[in-house]
Amino acid sequence: MYTVKLLTEAEIEVSEACKWYENKQHGLGRSLLAEIDHYLNLIAKDPFQFPIRFSERYRFAVLKKFPYLIVFRMEEDKKLIYVNSVFHTSRNPINF
Repeated sequence: MYTVKLLTEAEIEVSEACKWYENKQHGLGRSLLAEIDHYLNLIAKDPFQFPIRFSERYRFAVLKKFPYLIVFRMEEDKKLIYVNSVFHTSRNPINF
């Protein structure tokens, strides 16, 4: 099991996305947060199930219910996962 740490930018992105969805429909922000938490648990259990894309450094987890990606990197020797971003799929992932 890995320890998952969200970097500051990822925390801000999650907060803003949840607020945006909650403003659209009551409870929807909580649903997004629940899905993100579910995927963070999957990542902690087995980060290798998620593919490396665009770089040898980052892995991407695609959420199923919402159009978001979780971008993370690993320090395998320390059993640490750093979540760099949780972003809407309309953004350009090449920036990582």
